[in-house]
Amino acid sequence: MSPSKDTESVRRWRALLASERDAAVLYSRLADAESGERQQIFRELADIERKHAAHWEGKLRAAGAAVPPPGKPSLRTRLLGIAARQLSTGTVLPLIERAEQADASVYDEDPDAAPGMAADERGHAKIIGRLIEGGRPNPRRQIGRQEPWHRGDRSGALRASVFGVSDGLVSNTALVMGFAGSGTSRTVTLLAGIAGLLAGSFSMAAGEYISMSSQREMYQREISLEAAELAEKPEEEHAELVLIYRAKGLERADAERMADRIMADRGVALDTLAREELGLNPEALGSPWGAAVSSLLAFAIGAFVVVVPYLIGAILYFVVREPLHLSCPQCGRSVNPHFNFCPGCQFNLRPTCPQCRRAIRPEDRFCPQCGFTLASNAPSAVGAQKG
Repeated sequence: MSPSKDTESVRRWRALLASERDAAVLYSRLADAESGERQQIFRELADIERKHAAHWEGKLRAAGAAVPPPGKPSLRTRLLGIAARQLSTGTVLPLIERAEQADASVYDEDPDAAPGMAADERGHAKIIGRLIEGGRPNPRRQIGRQEPWHRGDRSGALRASVFGVSDGLVSNTALVMGFAGSGTSRTVTLLAGIAGLLAGSFSMAAGEYISMSSQREMYQREISLEAAELAEKPEEEHAELVLIYRAKGLERADAERMADRIMADRGVALDTLAREELGLNPEALGSPWGAAVSSLLAFAIGAFVVVVPYLIGAILYFVVREPLHLSCPQCGRSVNPHFNFCPGCQFNLRPTCPQCRRAIRPEDRFCPQCGFTLASNAPSAVGAQKG
């Protein structure tokens, strides 16, 4: 082995040694936070990590390299240990499981790893997964964790979001274009668009909530009826399960054995009948609140797209363009600089030059077109009473 490769191997062994020591400390702290069988499982995991660490210590000694003494646990290990002690191990196990899955193949292609180390690392993730399930694994959840690329909408929120965006765009576009085509001002059109956004959002949310609640109640009623049939007529439900599995291709004897095992647990039997006979997933009957909130936000986003041009125009008109702070020359009332007449006394705030008839401002002393002197005529030359 060349000196450069030997140095690289020593550096890698030390990194693996530190990782194994850190894992051993983490499992020891988890064991301190548990009791009974779970505590024993964590202690066994810690012992396995110590054996792995001892392997890398031996590699370093064989190479004539110094074995670093155990150092301070990493910040991650300390934080997970505190969370497990103050809250529960269940709060940190999902994080540990993801880390174990990421490190499961760390020794697969490592020629320096001892036999069985790769299998130990892969087994850790499975053990943590079983501990998360509380000793009774849920196959669907385990498969979901192993194959996180599968996604499904169980609450109805995705469907509500798609409909909400579409309705927001179409309905608010029709409303805004109707106001714009009628010749009203941009401000009125903008206010109409915002009103349509708010009204439509809350209307869609209320409709989705009522619709999803009704659907959920109907599904729950079907499941409750199936539970009553299972309690009153278990033989008939057993026969239905046999027929279902025979229709799936099982032999009669195999279908009856499977139905017997399912019927031994009423909870499993009800779940299976709901899925196989009713076509319902008891864990995904829909969330009324999830659908309502998704619909509200989606409609608001779609409707907001329509009013964005008018909103930007209003900002540019009233903010970017620096307004003049005017007061009515006749009644002294504060007046929006874009008004033509005073709202109080109807005084004409947009008079014209007596000579060239160009529109002038009340504070102008000279006509910007012909240079006519206006100061001597103010305020009579500046404006006149409307009418």
